[in-house]
Amino acid sequence: MDRRTFVTALAATAAAPAFAGGHGRIFNFVGINNHTVTGRAEIVGTTVHLLDDFRFDGAPDPKIALGRDGTYDPATLSGLLTNFSGSSSFELPAGIDPAQYNEVWVWCEQFNVGLAIASEA
Repeated sequence: MDRRTFVTALAATAAAPAFAGGHGRIFNFVGINNHTVTGRAEIVGTTVHLLDDFRFDGAPDPKIALGRDGTYDPATLSGLLTNFSGSSSFELPAGIDPAQYNEVWVWCEQFNVGLAIASEA
């Protein structure tokens, strides 16, 4: 690898999004309703990031949402969870202020049931 290729690769790595945590509020997942969910989420601005350590046992129609004190808010549904392990990101709906919430949820919209709750670390 020549110097130019190395410097270009290094710059691309530095500009890549960080999913290791440390930029926003961190949340730790616990599965509910007989689901196994582990790992962390991070809210940065109006984006929910599931971090590299996220693992979900699967269910139909899982979506990411926010809640407060054990109550899920359907207005915060942010998108279908398609990767059941590893990092992914979800933009919150317009007008949602994440500072008003203290939980990240994995919610099954099809059966109207919670699958996991992540509380602030």
